[in-house]
Amino acid sequence: MVTTLALTRARLEPTAMGVESLTYIDLADRLGTTPEAARSLVRRLRLPRYAGNDGKVRVNVDLTDIQYKRLPARSPAGDIDALNARIQMLQAELARLEVENSCIQATADGHRADFERERDRSDTIMSEALRLTKVAMAARENAARLEGQLTSRQQPRSWWKRLAG
Repeated sequence: MVTTLALTRARLEPTAMGVESLTYIDLADRLGTTPEAARSLVRRLRLPRYAGNDGKVRVNVDLTDIQYKRLPARSPAGDIDALNARIQMLQAELARLEVENSCIQATADGHRADFERERDRSDTIMSEALRLTKVAMAARENAARLEGQLTSRQQPRSWWKRLAG
C-alpha cells in the first residue's frame, strides 16, 4: 500500500523526463524567489496548471528549461544618489539650454529689427519710385503738349485760319 507521503515524494522528485509537479511555494523555493514571482513566471511561460487534491494549484514544470535569474536587490540609497546625480545633470543641461535659447532669441530679435528696417526702407523707396513715375508721366504729357503747340505755330496758317484765329 502506497502512503500519501510516498505520493508526495514521487511528485516532488524529478521523473525521467525532468518534469516535476510543484506548488507555487515549492517552485518559489526552488527558484529562490517569492510565490507571487513564481505565479507570475508560470503565467508568463504558460505552463500547465491543475488543482491538486489538497486544493493547492500544481504546476508541471521542467526546471532545466526555465531560464530564470532573480534580479539583484537594489539598495534604496544607491538609487537615490544615482537619481539625484541624474537630476543635477538634467538641471545643468536645462540651464545650458535656457542660455542657448536666450542667445537664439536675441539673434532672432536682431534679425526681426533688420527685417523691419529693410521693409520700411523698401516701402519708402517704392513710394518715391511711384512719385517719380507720376512726375515723369506729367513731364512727358507736358512735353507732348508743348511740342504740339510748337508744331502748330511753326506751320504756315491759311488765310481763313488766321482770320478766325
